Amino acid sequence: MPSPPAAELRSNAELIRRNRGFYEPLWARANLVDPARFNTWPLLQTLAQQAPRRLEVAPGLRPRLPLHGTCFVDLSHAAVRRLQAHGAVAVHGMIGALPWRDASFDLVCALDILEHVADDHGALAELARVAAPGARVLLSVPLHPQAWTAFDECVGHCRRYEPAQIAALLADHGLLLEHSAVYGMQPGSPRLLALAQWFLDHQRERAMWWYNRVFMPLGLHFQKPLRWREGLGDTEGVDEILLRCRRAS
Repeated sequence: MPSPPAAELRSNAELIRRNRGFYEPLWARANLVDPARFNTWPLLQTLAQQAPRRLEVAPGLRPRLPLHGTCFVDLSHAAVRRLQAHGAVAVHGMIGALPWRDASFDLVCALDILEHVADDHGALAELARVAAPGARVLLSVPLHPQAWTAFDECVGHCRRYEPAQIAALLADHGLLLEHSAVYGMQPGSPRLLALAQWFLDHQRERAMWWYNRVFMPLGLHFQKPLRWREGLGDTEGVDEILLRCRRAS
């Protein structure tokens, strides 16, 4: 089994190149998926309705908060253009340098992003900075370094988190973990993962077509309902977790 690379050995420039190389072609060929089609919607809809000032960081074309009334920021120019074309307020930018003032938002959402950045402390500091006191902060991260596969490397991850590690990291930045939900799904077959990586490495355009036209719709169809549970909960065997936090006052 491959091992997670040491995050400190990867420069920001290297990570940006890797993530842009994967996601820019993906979003250039993809359609925007309405947030209501995801299994996160029943959990996030009420939170969004209660938060007049909302930010979602790095959604690509898979936003989880309502398009109207939410600010979006993404590294992908293709994603920003498509979000804007659907009437969303979207700007180009990075999680480590968000272009908003302190305490600007009542709800901040950053799913599937912390594992992509070298400086996750800096990223969390930025999320906490733009969140108003008492604001909700939503995050998702992959768990268990021993569960690392070639898929993590392929999509630009630089780490998986130990459960105690992510809990401590949140506390360090004044984010109080209130609830979590078992979230995300990765193919369990090493052969399937190897095949997918081969196609991404050697026939990327064809692989992107299959992902956008076949695997993504199938994934949406077979999503399982999510349920909040108190705190971190049992994380044994959990591949990815959705975290609902509150910014300390």
